[in-house]
Amino acid sequence: MNNLFDITGNVTVITGGTGVLGRAIAKYLALNGAKVIILGRKADVGNKIAADICAQGGVCEFMKTDVMDVAVVKKNAEDILAKYGRIDTLLNAAGGNMPGATIPPDKTFFDLQIEHFQTVLDLNLTGTVIPTQVFLEPMVKQGKGSIINFSSMAAFRPMTRVAGYAAAKAGISNFTAFMATECAKKFGEGIRVNAIAPGFFLTEQNRSLLTNPDGTYTERGHDVIRQTPFGRMGEPEELCGTIHYLMSDASKFVTGTVAVVDGGFNAFAM
Repeated sequence: MNNLFDITGNVTVITGGTGVLGRAIAKYLALNGAKVIILGRKADVGNKIAADICAQGGVCEFMKTDVMDVAVVKKNAEDILAKYGRIDTLLNAAGGNMPGATIPPDKTFFDLQIEHFQTVLDLNLTGTVIPTQVFLEPMVKQGKGSIINFSSMAAFRPMTRVAGYAAAKAGISNFTAFMATECAKKFGEGIRVNAIAPGFFLTEQNRSLLTNPDGTYTERGHDVIRQTPFGRMGEPEELCGTIHYLMSDASKFVTGTVAVVDGGFNAFAM
């Protein structure tokens, strides 16, 4: 019987691949046989990540992009297709937050900065829609492809503070379900669209919110740990198995799902 989890030669595009989670995923996939193209804004960081992965025997390269610029993303796709001939998997990992789109304890809804709120919506939600539209086209032509979006725990419940980010991530979960149906009905069962919803992982964006300079947890960090049955934050590598499954033939009959990887956070009630 064929190895349903074999991803050898899978041409995988990762937007936002220079972050803590993206680079861990890129390394894992490349060292398991995928040909990984990291798309991001930080060329110096991206090139170093790709070089490190290649030095360990993987196939990986970096391309500078702007997920909010259709022309730039289309050029990325053209360059990838010219070199590799196909695109098998798209991981929409680009995203982020801004202070003005949050409401900390000492402020109220009236302090929300609409410009920052709009930027966060665009970066996370529109920044997923644009690459999906661009990279879906070659998948449709080849009759097969897997798109994996990045949702969040904030999409499941209205967490305090992260007003803009939560709204965007809820939109991504909805967009994932919409696109799963849209693709299956119009392009056939070869195109699958799913999402992954990480629990709490320490990244550049949330480290200062969840931990103190000495590494101990902040009050919010302790709140997260109390809510997580495993009693700890996730490690970036712990996302890789679920992503491997969703991009491989092991999940051939899976589309429209949001796979939770959270140490039990979303299951905890009281």
